Amino acid sequence: MIRLVGDFHVAEEAVQEAFATALQRWPRDGRPRNPRAWLVSTARHKAIDALRRAGRFREIQGELAQLAELDSAGNSAGKEGSEIEMADDAIPDERLRLIFTCCHPALAREAQVALALRTLCGLSTDEIARAFLVRPPTMAQRLVRAKRKIRDAGIPYAVPEPDQLAERTVSVLAVIYLVFNEGYAATAGDDLVRADLCGEAIRLGRIAAGLLPDLPEARGLLALMLLHDARRATRTTPDGDLVLLEDQDRTRWDQVKIAEGLVLAADALAVPEAGPYALQAAIAAEHARAPRPGDTDWRRIAELYAWLAHLGPSPVIELNRAVAVAMADGPEAGLALLDELEAHPALAEYYLLPAARADLLRRLGRNGEAAEYYRRALALVGTDAERRFLERRLAEVGGAGSGA
Repeated sequence: MIRLVGDFHVAEEAVQEAFATALQRWPRDGRPRNPRAWLVSTARHKAIDALRRAGRFREIQGELAQLAELDSAGNSAGKEGSEIEMADDAIPDERLRLIFTCCHPALAREAQVALALRTLCGLSTDEIARAFLVRPPTMAQRLVRAKRKIRDAGIPYAVPEPDQLAERTVSVLAVIYLVFNEGYAATAGDDLVRADLCGEAIRLGRIAAGLLPDLPEARGLLALMLLHDARRATRTTPDGDLVLLEDQDRTRWDQVKIAEGLVLAADALAVPEAGPYALQAAIAAEHARAPRPGDTDWRRIAELYAWLAHLGPSPVIELNRAVAVAMADGPEAGLALLDELEAHPALAEYYLLPAARADLLRRLGRNGEAAEYYRRALALVGTDAERRFLERRLAEVGGAGSGA
């Protein structure tokens, strides 16, 4: 619908109205034989009505007629409506085709990624804002501006040709990565981990790696997701409480995923100019190789984070490097690095910054200061599991900030 009407807002409203109509009619009249075709047809009529009211129907009358023909052809062939229009062997998966389509190079890369996450991957504006370390109203405005640019500039919403895939690859991999991130460490809600998002991101990552065999970064991303996902079952207790990496039962890690991830990670890192996903996969590999927490090569991890920061400076990477340095050289070394991040605006509402400082202060026995930073982290944390963990830590250091 977006491709045909050239307007995100009209298409989204039409599809939502189609679903609302389905909720009214299907319980009464029964589910249609081809639900998707019914929804597409209903949404098309809703869009036509909206465009007529706006005086824009004549602009796209031909395209809408073409869609009607495609729907009819798809139905007569026994296919779900609208799938036939996306037939393109170059990208052998419908959702991945749509992500490539959404990542149009005429848009800024952040806008490409944000639009794909919001429109195609089901992430909320708040979740996307958290991924980009901006406030939700800021991200909402960026999404509105991107949709407006598509409309005003007449940017075509069409599946790219095979020779156009390369210019969209960086954005597509970023979309997959951020979908996995939201699944592996949810920004809000009851559950820390969303297995559905993790599984979908890995599925898309596997297809992308096969589609782009000459791109080590695609294999690096798949390795990164597999190595993290191998630990998923041990990240929370049966009651949903957070379990830190150092306390996880490593005998329960998925060794099949680890074995595949280690091979892919080594391959991605072997090229002369390894990219950020390859480096992050190498970091995850160091954790996966260690049979016990004490065997982790934190110095190597700190080096990899420094390399990663050199490729693309990021306050989150620097925060992770500070933690790795603290594990390798002691809490005071890590605190010195955290001092440099305190005033960074992108981390102003990032709960892991005060949480990391609180943990290092706790390790030094500076409980009063630690309590203060645990309170700051609690004011920013999103998920219930992380909140309960921070509350336990706060209680452990005295809670009242007595300085004991």
